[in-house]
Amino acid sequence: MPHPTRHPKSIRWLRRLAWVALAWVALSWLAVLILRFVPPLTSAVMLERRLGAWLHHEPDFHLQQHWVPWQQVTPWVPLAMVAGEDQTFPYNHGFDFRSIHEAIDAADDGRRLRGASTLTQQTAKNLFLWNGRSFVRKGLEAYFTVLIDLTWPKRRVLEVYMNIAELGDGIYGVGAASQAYFHTTPARLTPAQAARLAAVLPSPRRLHADRPSAYVLRRAGWIEQQMTQLGGPGYIDGRAPPRPPH
Repeated sequence: MPHPTRHPKSIRWLRRLAWVALAWVALSWLAVLILRFVPPLTSAVMLERRLGAWLHHEPDFHLQQHWVPWQQVTPWVPLAMVAGEDQTFPYNHGFDFRSIHEAIDAADDGRRLRGASTLTQQTAKNLFLWNGRSFVRKGLEAYFTVLIDLTWPKRRVLEVYMNIAELGDGIYGVGAASQAYFHTTPARLTPAQAARLAAVLPSPRRLHADRPSAYVLRRAGWIEQQMTQLGGPGYIDGRAPPRPPH
């Protein structure tokens, strides 16, 4: 009686890898799906900051963050973040390929490397990943960006982003930032204050919304101008005509 044919070891390993990959996709997508409806208790970037404070013996470090629902935040805040960080947000699918090409061209010409991350990419990175520039992290960022774009509506992306974005050293989210910097609630922030919060996003540990440098004031003024040119809060829901980013 002939013996049953045995698969080579390489085939068995490929099958195991396929099951591992399938399990990874299922579990990561489940996490993204749950977070569409449930406020995240923390984020990977917040955990990384806590760990860094512990490793560097920062006894006075205190992380400030609390969740604020969309309805309790003035629409000037998400508009300011879109105006300052990602003006194609209402119309892109997680990636701004025009900005990516421009960043690549700038790097090829030897100019300073410019950022091209959308708000969806930044949300993916802040929520699930660590800071860094490795190809592994960028690949995972792209993966989670696709999952978020497929699973979350645009408002949810903005809601999570403005609640977990670092807006100061140890200050995360618009709830903590509005209290720490302006002694008010997110619902009462003015357009100018919202623009100042968005203005520190490139470097929130060096720039200060409550003690703005000349650079922050210039950038905040530019963001306010863009908020007007984009058509106001209706732009973030696609209710204003799309404008090319400035």
